[in-house]
Amino acid sequence: MTTGHGHGHFHEHEHPHDHGHGVRGFLTQLFVPHTHDAADSIDDALEASGAGVRAVRISLFVLLGTTLLQLIAVGATSSVALLADTIHNFSDALTAVPLWIAFVLARRPATRRYTYGFGRAEDLAGLFIVAVVLLSAIVAGWQSIDRLIHPRTPVNLGWLMVAGVIGFLGNEAVAIYRIRVGRRIGSAALVADGVHARTDGFTSLAVVLGAVGVALGFPLADPIVGILISIAILVLLLGTVRSIGRRLLDGVDPDLVSTADHALHHVEGVLDVRELRLRWIGHRLEGDAEVAIAPMTALAAERLAAEAERSARGHLGQLDRMRIRTVTTAPGDPR
Repeated sequence: MTTGHGHGHFHEHEHPHDHGHGVRGFLTQLFVPHTHDAADSIDDALEASGAGVRAVRISLFVLLGTTLLQLIAVGATSSVALLADTIHNFSDALTAVPLWIAFVLARRPATRRYTYGFGRAEDLAGLFIVAVVLLSAIVAGWQSIDRLIHPRTPVNLGWLMVAGVIGFLGNEAVAIYRIRVGRRIGSAALVADGVHARTDGFTSLAVVLGAVGVALGFPLADPIVGILISIAILVLLLGTVRSIGRRLLDGVDPDLVSTADHALHHVEGVLDVRELRLRWIGHRLEGDAEVAIAPMTALAAERLAAEAERSARGHLGQLDRMRIRTVTTAPGDPR
């Protein structure tokens, strides 16, 4: 049996994540960032959805501008690697549209048909993102294989390198912005889209490497880089599928459960937390818990349950509601 702490205040608790060390840890943080940050989370659901809308709107226009510049360079250089990168960048821009719609839907109130609201639209948008990324990888790979079979040396290699650098800078700026906002509001779909943009940025640098190979007298470097870009997209897509799939199966980070458990134990009068469940609906959390309490009046138990919910929401800024069930336990009860 665990006793409560008896404190009446909220405080910050750090729950460090083990991302690994060295190169592996760096790559994990780079391409598989966590989707929550309890210290910086937004408390209000409408404000969180508004932040998501701003993020996808701004990133949409940035990526469309980057894609337009690269498309012009494709015509000037005849590079299939740049074409593959441009296709993928354009698909990344398109993924902002369903996310935009999802965040707008999330702001609508619940109805008698959709009694939990429309937060799940965000997870559906995540599935659409996965489909678009997969399609772009297939198209880019097919174009690169065709160029490998029917070689054609790119021209204007200087412009090709500049286009690759532009693609990297545009995508990395969008990636930083999407991941930062996604973590702040707890949106797995927005973080996944940020990782998608980051992947695009590094594939744009691969275009530069392909141009260097052509300049050094190896013209097949261009289609080979295009194929490598397609493979990289598919490999990194697995992490996105895992993140979105976990949300669809109501999976949560165990650290969030630990934080909620601590918050409930922190309430004076809570003897034990016997059941605790959390799940995401879009970028907002909801949960329920069964807590053991000493014998008391119904009114006192109701007040304790309300205090427990306030404690949970104070520790988890993304938590919209926590349903608390109180169960009376006699002192010394081993259950």
